[in-house]
Amino acid sequence: MTKPILVLISNALRLADNAALAEAAASGAPVIPVFIYDDVSPDVRPIGSASKWWLLQSLQALSKAFDGVGSRLIVRKGAVVDVVSALAEDTGAGSVFLMRGYTPGEAAFEAALHDELASETFSVRRFAGNLLIEPEAVRTKTGTPYNVFTPFWRTASDLIDTVEPHPAPTSLLTPDTWPASDEIESLGLEPKPAYWADPIAATWTPGEAAAKQRLEDFLSSRVNDYKAARDVPSIEATSALSPHLAFGEIGPRTIWWQTKQRVAKDNSISGGGHHFLRELGWREFSTHLLFRRPEMQTEPMRDQFRDFPWYEGRGDGLTAWQKGLTGFPIVDAGMRQLWQTGWMHNRVRMIVASFLVKDLLWHWRDGEAWFWDTLVDAHFGNNIASWQWVAGCGADAAPYFRIFNPITQGEKFDPDGKYVRRFVPELADLPDAYIHKPFEAPAGILQMAGVRLGETYPKPIVDRKVARENALAALASIKKDP
Repeated sequence: MTKPILVLISNALRLADNAALAEAAASGAPVIPVFIYDDVSPDVRPIGSASKWWLLQSLQALSKAFDGVGSRLIVRKGAVVDVVSALAEDTGAGSVFLMRGYTPGEAAFEAALHDELASETFSVRRFAGNLLIEPEAVRTKTGTPYNVFTPFWRTASDLIDTVEPHPAPTSLLTPDTWPASDEIESLGLEPKPAYWADPIAATWTPGEAAAKQRLEDFLSSRVNDYKAARDVPSIEATSALSPHLAFGEIGPRTIWWQTKQRVAKDNSISGGGHHFLRELGWREFSTHLLFRRPEMQTEPMRDQFRDFPWYEGRGDGLTAWQKGLTGFPIVDAGMRQLWQTGWMHNRVRMIVASFLVKDLLWHWRDGEAWFWDTLVDAHFGNNIASWQWVAGCGADAAPYFRIFNPITQGEKFDPDGKYVRRFVPELADLPDAYIHKPFEAPAGILQMAGVRLGETYPKPIVDRKVARENALAALASIKKDP
């Protein structure tokens, strides 16, 4: 009898566009889908609170999806190598198939799987598909990896194949006896207190089906305006696919394929479509960077920033930033959107990150850790690379001296204040002229709007002119090249 195949599905919570599952289904062998929640291995970074909530819902949806094709999802908790070894012994499996991962933790357990389990009687097979293109494939003409995004994407986008992704299997052969499975609810993913995630639950529907629907809605209604409207936080102009991508509920190849097909049918959306795919390119670039430089988890990519005089561990600036109580409305709106929905508009992410690392001189690692804990779309490579980019210490980084002004940024991208009024309702009655700078409003205007600075809304926690001077002085202290 053909030995069963274990399909490790931990980083690809989907049935479609899953090369490991498709290959196992086509093999003629019984298939045992397995999710392993590894929160014990030293190389694996524990997921944040918002991600735990998402994972709980996603696993419940995935379990139902496997039930729908006559199979079931086996859930286990523990170190990946130990769990796979135990399952192989319990089931008599002859192999484990998995989608390749690119984080340091995934690279570590994939190597361990090969080193400790691969033998003449047990095979370990790894499949591509969680990226558009593998990190080893994109090189400069001299054979070195890229450190600048634009030339990276120019090369990478020409190399990406246009093969249609694997469809979801309609049925899977099952083993004679299923191994024991942990209950999804036993993994300890529930938010504490339970009501903490209620606003997030009102905003999002995790799972593969929801991801497919979100992509379809975006391509049928918003992609044409994407390039022009994606920087306006008050309107729904982006795809909001990032959490689905982060959990592998939808593969990047599916997004690439369907967008390309839609553009081919309707050339009028080509501008928005190509710009949208370029954003997938930043995800690729970030993942490639982390893959080859895992030390960037904690260390700056630009060496001179190792001596940067970050203002960390002093004062309450970090707490005010986290709570959305800085006195700068666009910053506070973004941080409150994050807390309430587990997500933040990308333009505002750049604004709030710049404020933390430049206006407050707080270490980028503190901001990255907060985003990791509170974002439902927390993606290892994206989060780290983006924070280093804003801090000026990463690859292709924005120059440190380019400091976002939260007032002018707000006036440019939220001119009528709709975004601020939604998330900072205590300022809702201020006129547009002062919605992004209530501290400049005349006393009469504040009184009419019911705003009492320092009481109903905080005064600015920093003098921006002084903050800019301090930031530039900090840069000058470590600057070693022009």
